[in-house]
Amino acid sequence: QLVESGGGSVQAGGSLRLSCAASGVANSRHYLGWFRQAPGKQREGVAAIYTSGTATHYSDAVKGRFTISHDKAKNTVYLQMSRLKPEDTAMYYCAAMGGVTQTPLSDQVYHYWGQGTQVTVS
Repeated sequence: QLVESGGGSVQAGGSLRLSCAASGVANSRHYLGWFRQAPGKQREGVAAIYTSGTATHYSDAVKGRFTISHDKAKNTVYLQMSRLKPEDTAMYYCAAMGGVTQTPLSDQVYHYWGQGTQVTVS
């Protein structure tokens, strides 16, 4: 089960931190990812992290502004979002997949999904 929290409304230039608690998911050898979907748009991969190493991946849209991290003891993945822009407004989803993948920002490879948390930037 993946449970997101931390969404909300913020002004452009502000920051938010999203959290996703992953219960029933192993805290190693998994990819944990953050995706987002804005109204009328396709879901897109934002960031992903491999829980058995240091590999992180970011979309070009958020690189340098967002940071993904994983607390192995809590098996919780975080997305620190800074310098937020109105175009970052979307529902943000946490996802998990076991093993490795060559496409960690593709939603097609993830098996488990959270319910989402809304982020609104004005």
